[in-house]
Amino acid sequence: MDSLIVALAIVVVAVIIIAKTAVVVPQQNAYVIEKLGKFSRTLKAGFHILVPFFDRIAYKHTLKEQAIDIPEQICITKDNVQVGVDGILYLQILDAGRASYGISDYIWAIIQLAQTTLRSEIGKIVLDRTFEERSMINLNVVTELDKASDPWGVKVLRYEIKNINPPHDVLTAMEKQMRAEREKRAVVLTSEGERDAKINEAEGEKQRVIKESEATKQMQINEAAGEAQAILAVATATAEGMRRIAAAVIEKGGNEAMQLRIAEQYIEQFGKLAKEGNTLVIPAQLADLSSMIALATNIAKGDKTVVG
Repeated sequence: MDSLIVALAIVVVAVIIIAKTAVVVPQQNAYVIEKLGKFSRTLKAGFHILVPFFDRIAYKHTLKEQAIDIPEQICITKDNVQVGVDGILYLQILDAGRASYGISDYIWAIIQLAQTTLRSEIGKIVLDRTFEERSMINLNVVTELDKASDPWGVKVLRYEIKNINPPHDVLTAMEKQMRAEREKRAVVLTSEGERDAKINEAEGEKQRVIKESEATKQMQINEAAGEAQAILAVATATAEGMRRIAAAVIEKGGNEAMQLRIAEQYIEQFGKLAKEGNTLVIPAQLADLSSMIALATNIAKGDKTVVG
């Protein structure tokens, strides 16, 4: 009976020793081992054997990327407006040993540092730019945190602002400002449209006047050319007629025919002058052909008063 109890005790002790010495580290985890209270080594993923009663697991760390919520805090912008800002921080442990002994609580320290850095960055810009400059703020926060957390074996990957909450009265003022800006843009666009329409109308009227003036000019040129051609044709015909008359006069009987023609025209013009009531001086010898021809010649020249 005593031997059985001793055997059971030995088995229990063996199980405890195995449990204390045999360690399985999961993937993406790291265990920090201390030997007699002093840092010994860091165990990666896999199966490991510890020295009983000398080695112990002091810290367990995950090597996965961690997301840490940064609580909302009140920040004051450059134009003295209080805004509530919260965010989320992504980090990863690169050195489990330094994360264990470099600082007592690296997560709490990083949260505090993120808040102070964020307050500093928000204080550099005015309220209107806080919404536009989120990317720049995030980058600056990551840069400062990464410098500070490097001795702790922690890598800050990125920081994202979740919400920026201005006071209610500030939100109301911003809405009024945005509404005024939209109305202003609408008025500007309307005026620009009216201006462009007037410019187009003026340009169209200008083109119409130019086309009309060109058409009038071309018409006048055509009319002048036509008149010139008509005058030239009349002059040519008159000259041709005069040449034929001259040729006819020098022929036999031509002079008598000319005198007869002049006499006929004389009588015709004399009749017209008599109807119009003009004053005429009748030659004493109407039978005198030369006198009649001379009188007819004067009438043909346009004289109103004929002296015999």
